[in-house]
Amino acid sequence: MGLLDWFGKAKSQGPVPKSDRDVARFARLVESKLSQDYDRQDAIERLGKIGTAASAGALLKRFNWSMDPSITDQDEKEAAARGLSATGKAALEPIRAYCKKAESLTWPLKILKEIIEPEHYVDELLAALDQFDTEYVRNPEPKIQLIGVLAEHPSEDVRVALLPFIQDVSEPVRHAAVVAVLALNDEASAEALVAGLEQEESLRVKNRTAAGLAEKGWAIPLELREACAESVPPGYRLANDKIVALR
Repeated sequence: MGLLDWFGKAKSQGPVPKSDRDVARFARLVESKLSQDYDRQDAIERLGKIGTAASAGALLKRFNWSMDPSITDQDEKEAAARGLSATGKAALEPIRAYCKKAESLTWPLKILKEIIEPEHYVDELLAALDQFDTEYVRNPEPKIQLIGVLAEHPSEDVRVALLPFIQDVSEPVRHAAVVAVLALNDEASAEALVAGLEQEESLRVKNRTAAGLAEKGWAIPLELREACAESVPPGYRLANDKIVALR
């Protein structure tokens, strides 16, 4: 029996319970890959119908783990996402709390986009990013994901928020920040990019920075040109006030 068949069965089982005890019972099913598929899928459907902050928190537990077959895993996560979207604003606080400790933000960020007004979505992303600094974290993936999504929403607030991560402790975060800042396409970022280039040890990040500055043709501030000339990676040089790729 498929996922939709079980959902259809759930719809025929009478009123949706809403007590704390019911939500806790469904949450235990949702958070465990050892529960029976049909029980877990029924719990996901019922939690989506309850539509409270507590049920939203329970649905979010489904994003903590993956299972085989992957098609079942994807179906269940999509069902949980639909339930959270249907919950609407009541799901906001649970999602915000979840984002503070989640190993991955892919699904929460998708759901936020569904339930937040477009004009407030970037503010939510910036608030989520604000919980991070540029120091070491065991898992940098949430930072990287937030930086990548913010790059799709150019604004001065976004640019200013991303600049510090050019000098993050984590090399993957620095690379993501350089890519994102270049994508924002604001020449005011040249100074921060060159300053990062001067401190950078990763050849991958140095190459991405130099390539981006060369492609953009942004002028290097006068006070940074000497340091820039010494910091560009092989294959690039400073010509007057711009980085150029060697042919």
